[in-house]
Amino acid sequence: MGTRLDVPTAGRAPGVAAPVIHLLEGPLSAAITRDEVAHLARLARLAVTDAELDVFAGQLDVILGSVARVGEVAADDIPPTSHAVPLENVYRPDELRPGLSQEQALSGAPASEDGRFRVPQILGEEA
Repeated sequence: MGTRLDVPTAGRAPGVAAPVIHLLEGPLSAAITRDEVAHLARLARLAVTDAELDVFAGQLDVILGSVARVGEVAADDIPPTSHAVPLENVYRPDELRPGLSQEQALSGAPASEDGRFRVPQILGEEA
């Protein structure tokens, strides 16, 4: 049997249904404390209310339990893979092709200076 998580609706557009997530629970469910959630929120610079800490602690506990269940299924005789298709180093041939001249490249620019694109300054003066 799994746990049902109702995703909060705050900030959701009117008429958009909140997704419901069903996660597995198991004996490897790692308990995450309210203090650990508060610490993670501080590290991520998130403003979290006391009520949200309790909700997030429960949700993260279920998620960690589900990840632990996946670890139970992983077999030692199956090699790790990065993708399902057994291809390695599939590249196109490196062919030299003619490119644009400097004048052609700058021809569509709104402004250029000394053979370079001129753009508005976005940073302050360097010290």
